[in-house]
Amino acid sequence: MAAVCLLVSRSGRHLQRYNNTGGRQVVGCIPYRYKEEDMGNELEVLLVSSQKGEALMFPKGGWEIDETLEEAASRESIEEAGVIGTVGNQLGQWNFISKRHGIYYEGHMFPLFVNQQLDIWPEQNLRKRIWVCIYTYIMHCF
Repeated sequence: MAAVCLLVSRSGRHLQRYNNTGGRQVVGCIPYRYKEEDMGNELEVLLVSSQKGEALMFPKGGWEIDETLEEAASRESIEEAGVIGTVGNQLGQWNFISKRHGIYYEGHMFPLFVNQQLDIWPEQNLRKRIWVCIYTYIMHCF
């Protein structure tokens, strides 16, 4: 008999971390893989739609007090994109203004090498996901 695991997105702000100016601390990841047909140079990244529209973005969300930055990046990739993988070294940190609250939030971004894509994930009814070939995207932009 196969094991079944119920995945549910965390919700609420009771475990949320905030910076010294009161802005949320968020963590995201750039899920990537090599194109399935060609394990060569064809690098793909995974984008997910926003909950409130069709904008595409990388998975990200609040960093909570009971997890490391890497654990938060991994959790967000499962919740929003339905992928599991290996979290790499932090790519960087950035500050951005919250559209809703008008204060600076603090963001942390990690690469995530995807080794499993789930058929069922917590936010599958809220988001679409799309794999984009980096080379094709860059060539389309220029």
